[in-house]
Amino acid sequence: MFRTRSTCCYCILCTFIGLALAFLMLFAGAPAASAQPPKGPVSFINDVAPILKENCFACHDAKKKKGKLEMTSYESFRKGGTKDDPVLPGKSKASVIIEVLTATDKTRMPPKDVAPQPLAKEKIDIIAKWIDEGAKLDAGINAKADLVKELRIRWKPPQPKVAYDRPALVTAIAFTPDNKRLVLDSGNHELTVWDAATGKLLRRIFTRAERAHAMVFLPDGKLAVAGSRPGQEGDVRIYNIDAGKTIDFGGVPAVDSANDPAVMVKELVQTDDEIFALALSPDGKKLASGGCDRLVRVFDIASGKIEHQIENHADWVLGVTFTPDGKGLATSGRDKTAKVWDLAAKESLLTFPDHGDYVFGVVISNDGKTGISIGSDKNVRTWQATDAAKAIGKQLKALSGHTDAIFRVSYRHDEKNPLLATGGADKTIRTWNPVAGTPLKTFSGFTDWVYAVALSPDGQLVAGASGNGEVKVFQTASGNPVVSFNAAPGYTPPKTAEVKK
Repeated sequence: MFRTRSTCCYCILCTFIGLALAFLMLFAGAPAASAQPPKGPVSFINDVAPILKENCFACHDAKKKKGKLEMTSYESFRKGGTKDDPVLPGKSKASVIIEVLTATDKTRMPPKDVAPQPLAKEKIDIIAKWIDEGAKLDAGINAKADLVKELRIRWKPPQPKVAYDRPALVTAIAFTPDNKRLVLDSGNHELTVWDAATGKLLRRIFTRAERAHAMVFLPDGKLAVAGSRPGQEGDVRIYNIDAGKTIDFGGVPAVDSANDPAVMVKELVQTDDEIFALALSPDGKKLASGGCDRLVRVFDIASGKIEHQIENHADWVLGVTFTPDGKGLATSGRDKTAKVWDLAAKESLLTFPDHGDYVFGVVISNDGKTGISIGSDKNVRTWQATDAAKAIGKQLKALSGHTDAIFRVSYRHDEKNPLLATGGADKTIRTWNPVAGTPLKTFSGFTDWVYAVALSPDGQLVAGASGNGEVKVFQTASGNPVVSFNAAPGYTPPKTAEVKK
């Protein structure tokens, strides 16, 4: 797994299993600098800074400052570290940065334990040309500016392919409020909308975010999405999935949310790395999020303002949900705990530690008394969520059934018929009676790990999506399949060879 400046690993699914996954190969890396020096003058921000970001910032950011050198602003870069200014304007061959980039001994940068291969000559030539031209900063950019943010502002998302040549790993799925459509993350800078009964692709929504990790529909029918470019940025944005100027894209209507304000109607936050979890308050007025930076944010949807920002998890926040009264939150994380929070006090009331491994999701029962969490330990665990005096949530039951890590949980809050659905690495979806703590049905047929699960608003359907793009919809009561399709537009999965008898 490759690292950048961010505090997070390159992809969320290495969180999901705590190991390197095949999922990683589906992700393209961050935009690379041009292979050849530009014919005209070299731009620091457009040509040099991207090279520094991808190859230097991991060791020379504001926190690590190896060699006392910070490179995340032009000013700090030129200030230098133990060897003062690494750049001698007009003289690249005499500049320390070129010396260490071209060195063949232990002084080489990036060091061999970080990058086995030296920086490509073409990229070194770009930096050298910039130095020989005077090592200037582009006009209009403050020398103190954070280069990561400056590069983010200038970054433009690629347009998805008309037809995919590989499967789309789906990490988020949601039913529309009328139970008739599914919205899926494609992992390739777009959301896709499908007919839940037929599997027909209805609409494609191009997004700035490469991937969506969580989605929730708001009371007005708009869709809130936690998105990200792994290792680059994270966001919470609100979309009107039925609005915007459409184009014909391979026979399917498509809209460009990055450039159409009628589609992407509001951005609540943009962070330096991924946001994994999203939850809507019971009154529909607030959103909560959690992610790589360990912060739990609560937004007022109408104003877009952050009302609460709290931190207590020791690692990434992977799950979040509101308590039924809206006054608290339950969260879960890579620190192997689930927690219950008092929003007004901005403090943790109790911690549930019994999973002993990554806790990927958490929900709270309708009466607010029981926490339900899932994780790498293969169990659905229920626990007391109200015993703040002890500060530890006492386990009630450990529900077995899954035979491998459980990645996703979906909970239908219904007073008469609450329903819980889970999915994971054993390639199944399972439903449970959350009150009795008993298993109901098992939905199988997936050929890869299930990373996304959603119950329809009416509770009649459950949908899941897997690592190879399989999407399956089932009837919750009977267990019968409704439809199965691949989430990658235009992709035709290879036919399974018949076994000769």
